Amino acid sequence: MKVPDLVRIEREEAWVGDAVLGLFARQYILTQTGAMGQEEFAAMTSNAFLSAFGPPTRVESWIGKVYQKDGLAAAFSYIEKEFLPLYLKQKRNRR
Repeated sequence: MKVPDLVRIEREEAWVGDAVLGLFARQYILTQTGAMGQEEFAAMTSNAFLSAFGPPTRVESWIGKVYQKDGLAAAFSYIEKEFLPLYLKQKRNRR
């Protein structure tokens, strides 16, 4: 019996989670500012920001798991609930 490669699985989930987070960030930025804010996009999706919640690959894998299990709307809701409040707090502190 072959044991699953847990590191590979987590990385695959993170790869999907990264894409979902990127899409959320782009839509959020366009909705809030009406512009394509590359600097804000980088801040919302950076490993430095994600590190506040744990290892970035693991954090992105959480997002990927939610997306794969429950779909895009659930993943966006998860990001909005779990990650957006800290991002907004950090954004206010940067000003």
